[in-house]
Amino acid sequence: MDIDEIFEYLPHRYPFLLVDRVTEIHPGKDIRGYKNVSVGEPFFQGHFPDRPIMPGVLLIEAMAQIAGILAFKTRDNSPAEGYLHYLAGTDKTRFKRPVVPGDRLLLEATILTHRRTMMKFDCNAYVDDELACTTQLLCAERKT
Repeated sequence: MDIDEIFEYLPHRYPFLLVDRVTEIHPGKDIRGYKNVSVGEPFFQGHFPDRPIMPGVLLIEAMAQIAGILAFKTRDNSPAEGYLHYLAGTDKTRFKRPVVPGDRLLLEATILTHRRTMMKFDCNAYVDDELACTTQLLCAERKT
């Protein structure tokens, strides 16, 4: 999926869109994609000016966005049809290494369970095959 197709499945836009490309997707199962981390990202102005590091909450958000795309594709709906997938919870989150300008953040999400309007994902973010963050996310589907 290129950025134009990502726009169909995520309501986020600059500066909060944190997925640049989806490289692999298997609806009902898993997804892979990436975020190119640029020195021009607005959050680096304040986190931290002398040693820029991508905030951990944005790593979780990037994984939630890639999981959201998988949720939309799995449920065969989209924001244009009035659906949204909200982040409802996180479990077992661990940060393993800092993410800095110039990194390519590989994002992965695998569906663990899905029932009615809830989906649980196992998510990982890597830089150069090194685990940067791992978490389990719970997302809730809502019709707006």
